[in-house]
Amino acid sequence: MIQTFFSSLRASRSNSNEFVNTRRRHTRREMDRCVVVIHGRTFPVENWSTGGVLLMGDERLFGVNQDIPMTLRFKLRNTILDVDIHGHVIRKTSGKVALKFEAVTKTIQRYFSQVVDDAIAREFANSQAV
Repeated sequence: MIQTFFSSLRASRSNSNEFVNTRRRHTRREMDRCVVVIHGRTFPVENWSTGGVLLMGDERLFGVNQDIPMTLRFKLRNTILDVDIHGHVIRKTSGKVALKFEAVTKTIQRYFSQVVDDAIAREFANSQAV
């Protein structure tokens, strides 16, 4: 009985320093300058991750579970990086469409790392400006 009492007094996961799982598998990135080009039409990106993208646009143009070839276009400091990738629509709401990427290859992972590295370098450079 005393063991039960002491175990109930221990800190729970919520107030400990342990990692707490969330619904997301991948970290969402909102600060990168990015658009998605689908069938020649450009859509602004609300956020993206290595697993998918949330774009802003007319949801009536897309069907749930529709496979879509797309190009993610990132504005880096010195260049524009185009990443060709396939995805499928997993969710639609008013004015927004969520797509999950299919088969993220090593090359695409390297491109995504390049985008993140550029954002970190840009943030550091901005912090040094006085």
